[in-house]
Amino acid sequence: MTPTMTSPLNSIQPQNAAPLRRTRPPKRKTRITIYLDDEVLNEFRNLSERCGTGYQTLINAALRTRLAASGAEPSLL
Repeated sequence: MTPTMTSPLNSIQPQNAAPLRRTRPPKRKTRITIYLDDEVLNEFRNLSERCGTGYQTLINAALRTRLAASGAEPSLL
């Protein structure tokens, strides 16, 4: 007689229970369309390749830095 293997999930929830659902994290970003000069976009893309961070992340960081320098509302930063 061989021992019965049990799944770790079987010990967490009953056999007939509904599957666990993941809750979504709070939305922190919004998709937009923005027109940038080709030269500006190319510089961010080149910087992205050099440092390994996405160009959109770099643009976001540059905007945050500029807002912080201008004394923008702290909740924006």
